[in-house]
Amino acid sequence: MNAPGYFISFEGGEGVGKSTQARLLGDWLAGLTGREVVLTREPGGTALGEELRAAVMHGQDMGPRAEALIYAADRAHHVETVVRPTLERGGIVVTDRYLDSSVAYQSGGRDLPAHEVEHISLWAARGLRPDVTVLLDLEPGYAVQRRAAAEGKGGLDRLERAGLDFHTRVRNTFLERAAADPDRWVVIDAAASIEDIQAQVRVDVAVRLGLTPVVVEATGIEGPGSDPEEDAS
Repeated sequence: MNAPGYFISFEGGEGVGKSTQARLLGDWLAGLTGREVVLTREPGGTALGEELRAAVMHGQDMGPRAEALIYAADRAHHVETVVRPTLERGGIVVTDRYLDSSVAYQSGGRDLPAHEVEHISLWAARGLRPDVTVLLDLEPGYAVQRRAAAEGKGGLDRLERAGLDFHTRVRNTFLERAAADPDRWVVIDAAASIEDIQAQVRVDVAVRLGLTPVVVEATGIEGPGSDPEEDAS
């Protein structure tokens, strides 16, 4: 397709259901728009990314700066080899985590200066930001119950083992970033059911991407500001 692609990121703490919601949205967008949809994640969206993910998630302990640089290296390769090529083809990229996670975790969680982490991330990505960022928000104490299930599936990773204070700081940073850029961010209560969350995600993402008339035609459900008589985007 000749039209520019769409770039959507899912953010949030551990155990909020990002991968599930990203997959459901990607499947829906593929059917709705007929465009190529690439589901990916950071870190780990490439072969190199999987190696970096293993190092940063399950390897030896490391300092915050080393951690931030590994994430940036993964992002640079991921954007260059997966994200930009898909967008240039007019496709849709739906990623489980992107640069906002770096700021939330390495700045909010690890206490590195936020502007430094963001600068490194944007430099790695050559300034590429998502069109829409969906924040699945969940109180960290409640999320612990979901993460506990991972203990019987190979154990918790380095981030999942961090304490409640760490995850509370991460959550607060996400919410602060969302409040500062409401045109890009959509905040959704992740305590709801999978079906209810996905329904809200679809409505909000469609509105942000200008797909609301298409959604109305396909589902008969009007989202905020939709007009069934408008031409489909």
